[in-house]
Amino acid sequence: MNQQELLTPITYLKGVGPTKADLLEKELGIHTFHDLLNHFPFRYIDKTKYYKINELKQVNSEVQILGQITSLRMIPQKRGKRLEAVFEDATGNMKLVWFRGHKWIRENIKVNTPYIIFGKITWMGSTPSMPHPEMELLETHKKELKVSMQPVYSLTEKLTKKGVSNRVLNKMILELFKLAKNGFTETLSQEVIEQNKLVSRSKALLNVHFPQSADLLHKARHRLKFEEFFFIQLQLIRKNLIKKTKIKGYPFKELGHHFHQFYNEVLPFELTNAQKRVVKEIRKDLASNAQMNRLLQGDVGSGKTIVGLMSMLMAIDNGFQACMMAPTEILATQHYEGIAEMCEKLGIQVKLLTGSTKTKERRIIHEALENGNLHILIGTHALIEPKVNFKNLGLAIIDEQHRFGVAQRAKLWKKNKLPPHILVMTATPIPRTLAMSVYGDLDISVIDELPPGRKPIKTVHRYDSHRLRVFKFIRDEINKGRQIYMVYPLIEESANFDYKDLMDGYESVVREFPKPKYQVSIVHGNMKAQDKAYEMQRFVNGETQIMVATTVIEVGVNVPNASVMIIESAEKFGLSQLHQLRGRVGRGAEQSYCILLTGHKLSSDGKVRLETMTQTNDGFKIAEVDLKLRGPGDLMGTQQSGVLNLKIADLIQDGSILKLARSIAYQVLKLDPDLTNKANFPIRITYEQVVKDKQIWNYIS
Repeated sequence: MNQQELLTPITYLKGVGPTKADLLEKELGIHTFHDLLNHFPFRYIDKTKYYKINELKQVNSEVQILGQITSLRMIPQKRGKRLEAVFEDATGNMKLVWFRGHKWIRENIKVNTPYIIFGKITWMGSTPSMPHPEMELLETHKKELKVSMQPVYSLTEKLTKKGVSNRVLNKMILELFKLAKNGFTETLSQEVIEQNKLVSRSKALLNVHFPQSADLLHKARHRLKFEEFFFIQLQLIRKNLIKKTKIKGYPFKELGHHFHQFYNEVLPFELTNAQKRVVKEIRKDLASNAQMNRLLQGDVGSGKTIVGLMSMLMAIDNGFQACMMAPTEILATQHYEGIAEMCEKLGIQVKLLTGSTKTKERRIIHEALENGNLHILIGTHALIEPKVNFKNLGLAIIDEQHRFGVAQRAKLWKKNKLPPHILVMTATPIPRTLAMSVYGDLDISVIDELPPGRKPIKTVHRYDSHRLRVFKFIRDEINKGRQIYMVYPLIEESANFDYKDLMDGYESVVREFPKPKYQVSIVHGNMKAQDKAYEMQRFVNGETQIMVATTVIEVGVNVPNASVMIIESAEKFGLSQLHQLRGRVGRGAEQSYCILLTGHKLSSDGKVRLETMTQTNDGFKIAEVDLKLRGPGDLMGTQQSGVLNLKIADLIQDGSILKLARSIAYQVLKLDPDLTNKANFPIRITYEQVVKDKQIWNYIS
């Protein structure tokens, strides 16, 4: 069966019809033969063993028995009736029970005829019974395709109620295999199959739905996982290669005066080896004729902003402008203050544009951008407004880009005749397998070391009952001249409750740390922007010793004197959020601490999160644990979770297969970029179909 035939609507499959087809579409998204074929089982039941009735043990397990029904009777009960049958084999008897579908069963069941029954055993005292068994005449069972392991498919309650059971779905798939007499068209080249010791596509599909043995099932699943990853990677790598060969960028040939002056006279500290490596990678990209598309990953405080500024200086030295877009005003303002201070010494014009920028200031910014007097513009999504026009934008930096939608980012690309070079920065470490799938069309740079002199943050977990000891510790730190963050969770569904929680916490802190000896700031999402900024500034200036806040301070506050981060109800936070919050301290030379406060009742996931936080400061290790706990969709947020809607592969379990598939896809495209070689014909046909389906990963970055 070829790719075109697989696009036949499911309604044309024998035994389906319009009603079932409509149900399958609505409940499982199965529209075509291809969709049905790719609705893979999520587990398998071992059907190699046939139990005798006298072998059944008092455990609630699924069993298969050969025997016959000797009698049937209806039994009245409080609501309606139930149908009971006596089922016998040579060793004893048991009950079969049906609470619905009596009429059909009574009319169709054959008494004193051999049946194979399958289902879960329940016990009433010492008597075993099986409610709603799967039943098949022994005669039919012998004729059918034998499988040692029965596939179990994901179904919905509605499908089951309407008679589309696991068995019915399996029969539909069997019907599809009968139609495809000679199997299914191959999607990979013979070379890729042989090189990686893969089974053929037909053999893989047959054994994933009707496993002939555990070994063949393993080989089938490996082949199908490889194929799924291979075509995702083929799209991403090809997109990257096209960008490099066909999308022209501005070549920044010079490393000029501003860059050298900054490096020699202004740079506040020696770059780490990781920063030097990344600057070289960016320099190489910017010097070529192709548009740069690079993702810069670096843990909190690793020095991404300095690398970003040095990249912008490369643009300015070549006569171009640069911009940096951040997701929040707080973060944009922080970037602006740090960058403007350093650029002042270089005579470079830097401006800030956010939703709060006054109309008069906006006009000045717009004019300076268009005549080229403004070199660097930093801001929020205000940068993508239609009125914002650059004279010659050469580099656009996006910070924490997963917080921006695809359409928002695309507007920034269109601010020029030629697209600007793109540098995407994130302080959320992304596990390698996830980065390969979500950002596989970007080149990736990693800053994996912290600046020298930074002491690792000490993280401890304390229960609410230790609160007085925690308050004493806070007092001791304040007496040393340090400042403290106290963060409360904010769960949007119950914003009012959380606000009350925050206010209760604030009041207890103020009681414990009274004026005039202590000053306490409070910041939360319901405050006006100027009030928030005022309270933040008081803390930054050292006028308040304690900042009580919600997660608004997760990104964007840099107070080197703050040495303690207390996270209230820490069990309510995700791992990456806990790690981001912890990164608000540890920015000075002094020893810093993170205290995770929780109640005594913790879920198993909650315990793993807290243990991970106390054991490591490595953001990439934390991200790996987070991926295992939350799954890829949650990790990327709703905007991009669809990209990971995989049919059979699993990013967490199948990282090694993903790496293999990516390297093979790269080899194939390196030798045959347009897939025109005859040997790659099967790959090209499948690739074109996948691209035509407009899978979401075409639009990621």
